[in-house]
Amino acid sequence: MTLRRADGVDYERIAVRTHLIHIKEPLDPVFDKYVKPVLQPGDWLAVSEKFVTISQGRVIHHSVVRPGMLAKLLVKGVTKHPDDVGYSDPRKMQVAIMQAGWWRMLFAMIIGTFSRFLLRRRGDFYRVAGHRISEIDGFSPATVKPFDEFAMLGPADPDAAAAEIAAHIGAPVAVVDANNINVEVLGTSPGFPVGRSVVRETLLDNPLGQNDELTPIIVVRRVD
Repeated sequence: MTLRRADGVDYERIAVRTHLIHIKEPLDPVFDKYVKPVLQPGDWLAVSEKFVTISQGRVIHHSVVRPGMLAKLLVKGVTKHPDDVGYSDPRKMQVAIMQAGWWRMLFAMIIGTFSRFLLRRRGDFYRVAGHRISEIDGFSPATVKPFDEFAMLGPADPDAAAAEIAAHIGAPVAVVDANNINVEVLGTSPGFPVGRSVVRETLLDNPLGQNDELTPIIVVRRVD
């Protein structure tokens, strides 16, 4: 249980520890067992996109991924982070190529390289590639086993997933992609009580954890 200030308001973050869910496991019983006992009126939930992705079965085992020439070339130009694998693993880049297509990824590399070195602008590679490849995660040795062996795509329709969870649990839900570098809000349930910038700031220190904490759900409570 920790506090963080966002947009002039203090929020209490309660990390909810769960069991290690399996691929395509229904989430309703998980929320019933672990979240309902701590939930209070006015709370909202931040749910890890990996948690939703695993339950949807949107994972790819490393045994079916064979990095090709383009994947090995692309990883040479990605930004390396000491505390995050990112796209430095050719297998993960190959999964991105499988999603976006070989020619589109090649075009994204050309445009991204041009804008990065001539325009001093980052991010065009991911914008041109599209297909939500920035949400792909996995192949990290720090990830809890056995999911260190899988690439994880972004959840299908994050807004719909948030709405479904919210309807079941009776509290607003945000599906977030959080790591030790950044936080992105992928989807929110209808009528979410705060803006996405507040969600991001509330979770910017990544209270969900990055390794084997098994805390994929955060209950967020305003402190008046």
